[in-house]
Amino acid sequence: MNKRIKAFLMVNVLPPLIFVFLNLLRITLRIKQVNSETVADGWKKGENFIVCFWHGRLLMMPFANLRGKGKVLISRHRDGELIARVMAFFRLGSIRGSFRKGTVSSIREIMNNLREGYDVAITPDGPKGPRYCVKDGIIELARLTGKSIVPITYSASKKKLFSPGIGLSFHIHFQQC
Repeated sequence: MNKRIKAFLMVNVLPPLIFVFLNLLRITLRIKQVNSETVADGWKKGENFIVCFWHGRLLMMPFANLRGKGKVLISRHRDGELIARVMAFFRLGSIRGSFRKGTVSSIREIMNNLREGYDVAITPDGPKGPRYCVKDGIIELARLTGKSIVPITYSASKKKLFSPGIGLSFHIHFQQC
């Protein structure tokens, strides 16, 4: 396939389709929040957080944006552009960059967004891994900003569909560090 056509599809056609798919998937789920009280209380007091989740748990994370004032650190890579455009449909902003050396501009942007009251979401294990291993960048960011890190994840329990009172249930787990 021609690179221009592929790029057009990735940037303009796929994001709204993914958004619709995720919302259709969401309709089939029952969402239960677990341990979200501390975060909700913090939001009521005007606090904001550094939110983190594993890179392998990206799919349903837009539905954890309960306050509606969040930004996500997303790679500058072509795949990151697709993710950033999908996040825009969920009314989530994006910060393009990473925590690798030489990306001081993204760290400044993250710190500015935290100062402005946004929650900032980061995958502490990143796309290159090692998987489920927290890198130092998020800890340093919390130290520099004084913001709490809130790890979140989701789990799903598969059940029979379309039976009375039975369906997929989806749990969002919040845990403040």
